[in-house]
Amino acid sequence: MKRRSILQAVAAVAGAPSLGASASSAGKGTVYTRLGVRPLINGMGTVTVLGGSLMPPEVVRAMEEASRHFVYLPDLQTKAGARIAELIGVPAALVTAGAAAAITVATAAAMTKGDPRKIAQLPDTRGLPFEVIQQSRSGYEAQILLTGARIVTVETREELDRAISERTAMMFFLNYAEPSVKIKREEWVRVARQRGVVSFTDAAADVPPREHLAQYVRDGFDLVAFSGGKGLRGPQCSGLLLGRKDLIDGARTLVSPHGGIGRGMKVGKEEIAGLVAAVERYMTADLEAERRMMEAKVDHLKDVVGKVEGVTVETRVPEIANHVPHLVASWDETALGITAKQVHERLQAGDPPVYVLLTGPGKLTVSVWMTQGDEHRVIARRLRDALAGA
Repeated sequence: MKRRSILQAVAAVAGAPSLGASASSAGKGTVYTRLGVRPLINGMGTVTVLGGSLMPPEVVRAMEEASRHFVYLPDLQTKAGARIAELIGVPAALVTAGAAAAITVATAAAMTKGDPRKIAQLPDTRGLPFEVIQQSRSGYEAQILLTGARIVTVETREELDRAISERTAMMFFLNYAEPSVKIKREEWVRVARQRGVVSFTDAAADVPPREHLAQYVRDGFDLVAFSGGKGLRGPQCSGLLLGRKDLIDGARTLVSPHGGIGRGMKVGKEEIAGLVAAVERYMTADLEAERRMMEAKVDHLKDVVGKVEGVTVETRVPEIANHVPHLVASWDETALGITAKQVHERLQAGDPPVYVLLTGPGKLTVSVWMTQGDEHRVIARRLRDALAGA
């Protein structure tokens, strides 16, 4: 299951009607139910539409502590970036307002190379390299275009060689799409180096494994973006831009509190402190134990849902992004008498609502990554009942 499939499934959820608080939950007095919003069971994973991930206690504590004091933000950004870079083992790091903001900041940094006059003129690109080359649509083109850049799409090495010119500012690589593109990661980096062009990869959802945080920079990418609020379990509105120190130094002056193209991409002192704490935790966390727990949850789902006649269940681990165990349940919609969309809607309409990934006709995918306690058992029971009832 590719990140693109997850984005399509998320779009289906984002278009669903909002669910008001039920009578049973409205009186509990949580911050959400007081607003008439029902908490739900997340069987989709670290998706933005459901709030990404849940922050561990040490991240929450760091943010709460940071909220009690004033600091000079440029100094905090510099020191926090240095600490994160040291932890990960890369030349430099910048905390951004999410991975999407990191795309914009990286593009602008590649176009301006830290020159204050060039930074101030964006999105006016006169006199600047302004073209960004990519191989496939990412869904984040708008984040590139914000800078005034123009996108050039290529498919083959011959097209890439012809496209690179003095107008080229950056070569954009969509990491999870590597299996489906013709120019692979290694060749993309090599061409960028040979032609003197900044190379960037969007690896937003590409941890775990932990090694990916440093691997792509070591592979030769000049800039790499990760989400802070997905696998790292940091603040949802945070991201990481890693890579070459000169480019990161330039990128730091592109975001708030500085003026210019990234002024609106503000990262608060609480988010910066929270992401530092999240990276510190992640670099020492027992990820193997976490994986074993997820495998056990998926096994339970398979055992329960797999008993429904006509339903096939399997474990699937995506190759690159969201590289954790998922349950995939599939069936013949005509034979079973119910569509995946109908099951999807029934799960959302229950109390509590259960959100899973609608990944095709007669196919639902469940991520147990963000389930808490026995929530995976609730998903298993509700999914079994919806399918068996058909």
